[in-house]
Amino acid sequence: MDTNEALNIAREKNLDLVEIVPEAEIPVCRILDFKKFLFEQKKKEKEIKKKQKILQTKEIRFTPETSEHDYNFKKQHIENFLKEGHRVKVSIFYKGRVILYKERGYQLMERLIKELSEYGKIEKAPKLEGQRLTVTFIPVNIKGEKNGKT
Repeated sequence: MDTNEALNIAREKNLDLVEIVPEAEIPVCRILDFKKFLFEQKKKEKEIKKKQKILQTKEIRFTPETSEHDYNFKKQHIENFLKEGHRVKVSIFYKGRVILYKERGYQLMERLIKELSEYGKIEKAPKLEGQRLTVTFIPVNIKGEKNGKT
């Protein structure tokens, strides 16, 4: 069928002739209501966006003198974030002269890495940037998730 015949058929039905695959050797066309087609496309895009999970990077801050209670409280928050599938950036801040005792921060970080190993793995080794020691955790697959792994 040539384009004139297709245009006549579309006009008879009060519809539009839409070119679906223009770069083909023989162009592929469809007779349809173009406004309805656009509406359905937008509706499909909204559904896809709605189903997407937006991942965020959460940040938790420590100091080398963080008390045991605060440590456990913050560690629990990190576990929850990792279970939800978020990345977590952990920072240890050295204030003032505390930077002389860098090993305390590294010990705290090693303890945290060891205790969170079942929920997340580290993206890079702990890195000291100025007065801040940072590491980023990424979630690992947790048993019972939708991935089919149990």
